[in-house]
Amino acid sequence: MLLNKIRYNSIAVRWQYDNLNWNIMQKNLLKWYHVYGRHELPWRNTEDVYKIYLSEIMLQQTQVNRVRDEYYPQFLKKFPTLKKLADAKEEEVLAAWSGLGYYSRARNLHKTAKLCQKQLPQNYKELLKLPGIGSYTASAICSFAYHQNIVVLDTNIKRVIKRFYALLDDNEKILNNAASKILNEKEPRAHNLALMDLGSLLCTPKNPNCKECPLSMQCQGKEEPELYTQTKKTQYETMDLFFGVCIQTDKIALVKTQGSMYKGMLALPTVNPLEENFITSFKHAYTKYRLTVKLYHLEEAPKEALWVHQDDLHTIPLSSLVKKAIAMI
Repeated sequence: MLLNKIRYNSIAVRWQYDNLNWNIMQKNLLKWYHVYGRHELPWRNTEDVYKIYLSEIMLQQTQVNRVRDEYYPQFLKKFPTLKKLADAKEEEVLAAWSGLGYYSRARNLHKTAKLCQKQLPQNYKELLKLPGIGSYTASAICSFAYHQNIVVLDTNIKRVIKRFYALLDDNEKILNNAASKILNEKEPRAHNLALMDLGSLLCTPKNPNCKECPLSMQCQGKEEPELYTQTKKTQYETMDLFFGVCIQTDKIALVKTQGSMYKGMLALPTVNPLEENFITSFKHAYTKYRLTVKLYHLEEAPKEALWVHQDDLHTIPLSSLVKKAIAMI
């Protein structure tokens, strides 16, 4: 079994495959990318650092198609530059982010815009000092926006690297060293994007298409690719939420949330459940939670409630959970 033959550690990974012809491998990778890469993605066709940065933040925990087709274009239409974003109110930013989830991303995006105003730093360490920018996002900005010779390690690239070297270790430093070994320093941006697309399109978690892979000849893990994608099952928490619905003609009562889950957003007021006032219920998934949401008729809105006309709902910060609830009633 391959597992018994290959057990790398941080020393062994330096570098059993020095004799591989990196130049040919890099050329094959870029040839594949130029033909099959996702060049249609709008953030791939710009040198605007702000637009690239925005895409990286939106793509965290969100499917590419949703970002490309819905949120990215409408957000840029409202905030076309970093300065425009910096000058906006947080409520406006959250409203433009409504439905995308993980709202701390939007708040950190806004904070970073206020700190930078017109231009993001070009230095990796300086980028790490900004709100919401971690190791991956900083390296992605340096590579995709500034064309720097730096390794980018997202989930897709990590999977490619682990299989390529037959690495069973998830240690970030080991993966970074391994990826650095094959980095194309003449075209680092295209190289990183190619690895990313390779992981997304061919070197998938299940049933990878090794026959079409440009790295197949040198790949050390292709015989048992499933060894390098074993992950722990996510433990989900169940939770019941109870909301009151109070409507006056064309207006609905909403309150500003204070909890960590949807801080700063507007939501239906919470209530104690009364069966005689029950309207309906639905299921909703949010991060590690599996929610059962129950809606109840509310005779009187709380004093702190804001009355919002139905025609204005698209202009205020609402989570996808609240949007779903309002659509049901």
